[in-house]
Amino acid sequence: MLKIGIIGAGTVGSALAIKLVENGYQVVAVSGRTFASAEKLAGAIKGCRAYNNQQVADTADIVFITTPDAVIPQITAGLQWHKGQNVIHCSGADSTEILEPARQMGAHTGAFHPLQSFAGVKQAISNLPGSTIAIEAEDPLLTILKEMAGKLNCRWIELKAGDKVIYHAAAVIASNYLVTLVKLADDLWETFGIPREQATQALLPLLKGTLNNIENAGIPQALTGPIDRGDTETVKKHITTLQKEAPDVLSAYCELGLQTIPIAQAKGKIDEEKAAELRAVLKTGAKRKTSENNLDKITQSSS
Repeated sequence: MLKIGIIGAGTVGSALAIKLVENGYQVVAVSGRTFASAEKLAGAIKGCRAYNNQQVADTADIVFITTPDAVIPQITAGLQWHKGQNVIHCSGADSTEILEPARQMGAHTGAFHPLQSFAGVKQAISNLPGSTIAIEAEDPLLTILKEMAGKLNCRWIELKAGDKVIYHAAAVIASNYLVTLVKLADDLWETFGIPREQATQALLPLLKGTLNNIENAGIPQALTGPIDRGDTETVKKHITTLQKEAPDVLSAYCELGLQTIPIAQAKGKIDEEKAAELRAVLKTGAKRKTSENNLDKITQSSS
């Protein structure tokens, strides 16, 4: 059985190591930013030892580098690798090019990125099954990583080096910016006196219902709301009220509305005439915020 090593005992490395062991793989060596973090992870895995980075590279047949993206090139270049070894990073945005020093020493290089939000080790372990793994590699490592994704109960997609950044940007929009959207919604609830925590709890069933609709009906059928209905008057009311109560949210509201119009058209609920009407209203709303910002700058410069 191939021996696996983990360089980076943080959330991703810890969750990946534990799930690999649960699914029959042998994780024998781990290192971390501190030796204590490596010892903590090693202590949770039978037959695993805490080492420094070079000892992990010397011990394992497959080495996962699960450190923050910015230090992967430095770590890779600073270690000695051996011919036939498999070196894999877990960055979403970077290609295998950052592992070039290992490849030049004869190692096979790959990328293995779980398309999932890892807020903590427990959440990561729970969330990983059913996720999609983005893989970049060449055979024989490509086949190994595809099989590994399957044993982790994950789907996989194969990416080329040039696909990585746009793939990762999509993940940021779908995951990170969803958090931002909920925060903006919470802010609006605070304007009428509802605390943030209560607002989040009230909005969660709506979020879950929307995700359920996306899963079961797909896009564009999952779309609901005033733009889906072509309800221009409600959109106007939103813009007027946001300009007064939450002007910092107005530009985001208008831009998201403009991006929503083609979805409503694809669903067949609005025609081009209604779409044009909605676009005009939303563009006018966005200009209100821009004009207000320009006025503020003029006022500040003259004071």
